[in-house]
Amino acid sequence: MITCIAILPGMIHFSAANAQQTIEGIHYATGKPVRVAIENGIIVSVKPVKKLAEAYGKTYIAPGFFDNQVNGFAGVSFAFGESDLTSEGIAKATRELWKCGVTTYLPTLTTNSREVLLRNFRLLAGALKDEKLLGAIPGFHLEGPFINPEDGFRGAHPKQFVRLPDWNEFQELNRAAGGKILQVTLAPEMQGAQEFIKKCTESGVVVAVGHHNANKGQLDLAVTNGAKISTHLGNGCANMISRHYNPFWPQLANDQLWISIICDGFHLLPEEVLVFYKIKGAGKTIITSDVTSYAALPPGTYTTQTGETIELTPEGKLHLPAQQVLYGSASPVTKGVGNIMKFTGCSLSDAIQMVSANPARLYHLDDRGTLEPGKRADLVMFTIDDYKLKIVRTFVKGDLVYEMGNNEK
Repeated sequence: MITCIAILPGMIHFSAANAQQTIEGIHYATGKPVRVAIENGIIVSVKPVKKLAEAYGKTYIAPGFFDNQVNGFAGVSFAFGESDLTSEGIAKATRELWKCGVTTYLPTLTTNSREVLLRNFRLLAGALKDEKLLGAIPGFHLEGPFINPEDGFRGAHPKQFVRLPDWNEFQELNRAAGGKILQVTLAPEMQGAQEFIKKCTESGVVVAVGHHNANKGQLDLAVTNGAKISTHLGNGCANMISRHYNPFWPQLANDQLWISIICDGFHLLPEEVLVFYKIKGAGKTIITSDVTSYAALPPGTYTTQTGETIELTPEGKLHLPAQQVLYGSASPVTKGVGNIMKFTGCSLSDAIQMVSANPARLYHLDDRGTLEPGKRADLVMFTIDDYKLKIVRTFVKGDLVYEMGNNEK
């Protein structure tokens, strides 16, 4: 059997004698050169080498990035009602995310009608069986529709589709999704939410609190009932809130609650990211993107499929001018890796933990998330300059799916 052996960036070698694929780079955690051996899509060894070949330069190697909140990408929307969501579109979005080093992601459906959610989940469920996607989509994230309907707290979610938690509806949606809704984000203060949280937890679905205005008692009860994480903490909140009685303090004060944060430079100020990180640490923080289909479009004003006017600024800020709230992100999670290092002073190792190992651990996806033998060979190679990551190569299940300068495999 002839096996493709990746030796140097820009160079592919073939060997009939060696059945293993090997990759070299600087280990993201130790800073030392290593050689990673892959067989049948699995990492079989990670061994130190004395020196990398000169062509490698300062190319790091790390587990691929895991984004748990992707509303769409590269012109493809997962969320809306009249979108032309197709298997080809899902594959396109996946390939474009691979270029950003994202090897695992959760397509995210936001607040919409029951009919739209059912239809889109059925379409997305087909991607679970698409061998060309190499298992990059392990499941889905349902953000809403069981959120707080008040302006500000509901963010960009259309008010006409916000509704109370309904376990029967959720079961129907999950069946449409092939039983693979891995996370649901809701407001714990809404009627019926606490019982809903219990049922989700019992069925193995991760419950997140988000787009809510829960007080301490409601938040702590939600965690007791099984809620695990705050969705994009610091966002999905009204601009005017009480300085003492607001949803931020209870979430930060509860030591059992993880957080996800958007580190694109627009959703949170650097000092907010720093405070959140100081409280939760690398062990209970996940870097997410909340990225939308508009990420691939040029700056300008757009009309959404629900008739709202949004603006994408030249700096990359995507927002609803009428409500003065953000409309998701236009930056992949890759940008957040560099930004959290810049904002907090954390190490590259900690940043990678927050974008790879932590989400894999949260969703009990034990086959990925770390650079060690026995894991899926989901790997990203990159350089860093001034806290900006440049993706050199991406491997998914051992397949080279992206190489800088050669966009298509």
